[in-house]
Amino acid sequence: MEQAAHTGTEQGTDTNADAERTERELRDALAALAGGVLPDPDAYRTARGEWLRRERRRRLVLTVLVAVVFTLATLIGLWVLNQAPADPGVIFSGNGSPSADGPSLPRARP
Repeated sequence: MEQAAHTGTEQGTDTNADAERTERELRDALAALAGGVLPDPDAYRTARGEWLRRERRRRLVLTVLVAVVFTLATLIGLWVLNQAPADPGVIFSGNGSPSADGPSLPRARP
C-alpha cells in the first residue's frame, strides 16, 4: 500500500515537470516566432488612411440620411397642410361673437 501511494506522488510530480517543460518550450517557440516577424513600415499610415476613409464615408451617409429625413418631413407637412379644407371653420367664423350659445362666465375682478 505504501508503494502505491509513493508511486502516485512521483507520477504527479512527473506530470507537473512535463507541464512546466511543455510550457517553457511553447514560450521559447513563440518568442522565436515573434522575433522573426518584422512590421510593415507603412502599416500605420495604411491603417490610418483606411480609418479616415471609413470615417468620411460614415459622415457622408449620416449627412445624406439627415437630408432625406428632413426633406420627407417637410414634404409630408406641406402635403398635410394642403389637405386642410379651404372654407373657414367654426373657429374662424369672422363675426367676432363667441362660439358658445350661452353667456360667458363672469370674470373675477381684483
